[in-house]
Amino acid sequence: MRPQPFGVVDAHVHFPAWRRRPTPPPAVAAYSRELHRRARETWGFPEPEEEEGASEAELARRWAQEVERHGLERVLFVTGSSNDNLAAVVRAYPDRFAALAYHEPTRPDARRELAHAVEELGFHGYKLIAPRLSLPFEDPSLRPLWEYLAEKRLPLLVHFGILGGGGGLGYHPRMDPRSIHDVARDFPEMPIVVPHFGAGYWQELLHLGWTCPNVHVDTSGSNDWVRWSAYPLDLESLFRKAYETFGPERIIFGTDSSWFPRGFSLRYLEDQLRVCRYLRLPEADLALIFGGNARRLYRL
Repeated sequence: MRPQPFGVVDAHVHFPAWRRRPTPPPAVAAYSRELHRRARETWGFPEPEEEEGASEAELARRWAQEVERHGLERVLFVTGSSNDNLAAVVRAYPDRFAALAYHEPTRPDARRELAHAVEELGFHGYKLIAPRLSLPFEDPSLRPLWEYLAEKRLPLLVHFGILGGGGGLGYHPRMDPRSIHDVARDFPEMPIVVPHFGAGYWQELLHLGWTCPNVHVDTSGSNDWVRWSAYPLDLESLFRKAYETFGPERIIFGTDSSWFPRGFSLRYLEDQLRVCRYLRLPEADLALIFGGNARRLYRL
C-alpha cells in the first residue's frame, strides 16, 4: 500500500499470547471451525500457526517487524497473556508498541491492578469484555474502576455484541452497548471506546453515542457481522452514519489483528481507507480517524 500523508496508528491489536480455552461440544466446535475456514477463504488469510510454545519475545519481534514493514506509527495491544508480560513486550519496542490493561474487573484488587498497570507499567487505559462481565456496569463494586479512569481521563475500551464468531456467544445481558449508559453519563471524564462498530448492535451504539459525548467508536475487524444484520449494512454505510453521528473526532481506526502468519491485517486498512475516500472525507478528518484520535485519546 502506498504511504499515507499521516501517521497510521492501529488502536486495536491483540498480542498473540497462547491461552487454553474451554472446549465446546463437538458439534459446536466443528461448526465454528468451518465458519472460520470460510472466513479465511473469503478474506484470503492463511491458516493460523499453532501458538502453543511460541515465546512472547519472538512474537514481539515479529510484531515489531510488521509495524516497520507496513509503515505504521504504532500499534496498541488491547490484550495479552497478563499485564506484566505485556509490559515486557512493550518495553522491548517502546517506539512501536503501547498497551491497555486487561484483567478481571470483579477481582477484589481490580482497581489496584489497574493503578499498577497505568502508573508502574505505563499502560494507556483499560479493556474489558461486556459479555463476560458478571455484574451490571453500575454495580457499586465496579465504581472504583470508573472513578480511577475518570480521574486519570483514561479510556475504557469495552467489547459489546457477539463474541467468538460462529458457535460463540450469542446472548448476554450486557451485549447491548446501552447497558453502560448510566456509567457513561455518571463519568463523562472517562472516554468509552466501543470496537467493531458495536459488533451487531449498531442502532444501539448510535443511540449511546448520540446521548453520551464521551462514547467513541472503533472500526476494528472484518465487521463481517453486517451479514447477519436484520437491515442492510456494509462498511460504507457504517462509516457514513458514524461520521454523521459521532463526528471525525470520535472514530478510531483499528484492525483486530493478532495471529501469525497473517500479522497486520493490511486488507482491513485498505478497505477502510477506500471507503473513507469514496465518501470524500476531508484529509484532515482521515488523519484524525486513522491516527490522531488514538494518539490524543490514549496519549500515545
